[in-house]
Amino acid sequence: MTKQRQVKLKWVALASLLNNTGAAFLWPLTTMYMHNYLHESLTTAGVVMLLMSICMMVGNYLGGWLFDHWDQYHTAVLGVTISTVAIFTLIFAHGWPWFAVLMMLNSLGDGINMTIVNSYGSLVSDHSSRYVFNYIYMAFNVGVVIGTLAVGVLLPISVVLVFTVATVFYFLLALVVVFALKVRVPLPPKTPRSREKLASRSHQQALVLIWLILLNFVTIHLSYSLWESVMAVHMTNMGIPFYTYSLLWTLNGVLIIVGQPLVNKLSPYVRLSSQIMVGILIFASSFLLLIFARNLWAFVLDFVLLTIGEMASFAGLPAWIAQLTTVNEAGHYQGLLNIMMSIGRAIGPLYGGFVIDHGNYQELFISVFLLMTVTLGGVFAYLLRLRRLSDDSK
Repeated sequence: MTKQRQVKLKWVALASLLNNTGAAFLWPLTTMYMHNYLHESLTTAGVVMLLMSICMMVGNYLGGWLFDHWDQYHTAVLGVTISTVAIFTLIFAHGWPWFAVLMMLNSLGDGINMTIVNSYGSLVSDHSSRYVFNYIYMAFNVGVVIGTLAVGVLLPISVVLVFTVATVFYFLLALVVVFALKVRVPLPPKTPRSREKLASRSHQQALVLIWLILLNFVTIHLSYSLWESVMAVHMTNMGIPFYTYSLLWTLNGVLIIVGQPLVNKLSPYVRLSSQIMVGILIFASSFLLLIFARNLWAFVLDFVLLTIGEMASFAGLPAWIAQLTTVNEAGHYQGLLNIMMSIGRAIGPLYGGFVIDHGNYQELFISVFLLMTVTLGGVFAYLLRLRRLSDDSK
């Protein structure tokens, strides 16, 4: 079969949906399965989660490097093969320590897959990068909703059934990669693609801005990971049932599925960088408001606010990175974006536990709000400086 020369958005989005459906079967149950089923300590589970994050970071970097320097299609095949083989093996070997080893192997493959999806997204030529990444992010959240709802139904029946159904989704992902993403896009000369005023600035200045964005991205996911870890304890300590906490994630996914198309409609009217920075500010503000949350409805309203900020900013960040870099650098910087997400998610629970042990939840919420807003301020200040220099040079 001859390789195509154009990346189709529908196949990239479907790959994102299938990958994240399969992954969403696994990440909600990892700690609970190790503690309740395998009878390992929470400390051991925490170490395994940290090692999984490290494996994902390695996969993020490896996927980006191979995408740029080896072969786009074969890198995608490598990632999905590692993930699928790991999850398929879990059906037959899910005791200790095989469960931990195979989950780390799956994280390595998923790290490659995540980078490949964004890298292919940056090569879609028949839509704006802003539209592309909004669409991919919506598909991502459809997968999260399907996976998290399904695992709650299947786990009480059998953990083997969970791994079997997850394998089906990874196998479908493999089919999409092998038959629909057999694409080799010729790389043009290194020319910055930003449509913002930054297009007239040097490539080096654009890269400085990218690193400031990446630093802010670490603090965002450090903060977001608190909702996946210490917030469950915080809410249950207030007498709110765990199943109610878990439904917040379903609410988050549904709101994104409904709201992301509306965000797409903002594209002709709002500058991408402005939309992202306002979204991050809304997202950060939701953590400050957690200081005052004392009942379920307060947490629901706060999570809705967080989701609005997430919709406005998260999907736009890969698009902004794509605008600031050349096509030749797509894999590298999309990989770095995913690495920064993995770093934030790895240290977030540790940071949250440390602050709570030596202080309280209110101090934790204030500290992450400050981390996000200060690093966002750095992005804003540098962007203003570049635009001022651009205006002076005219």
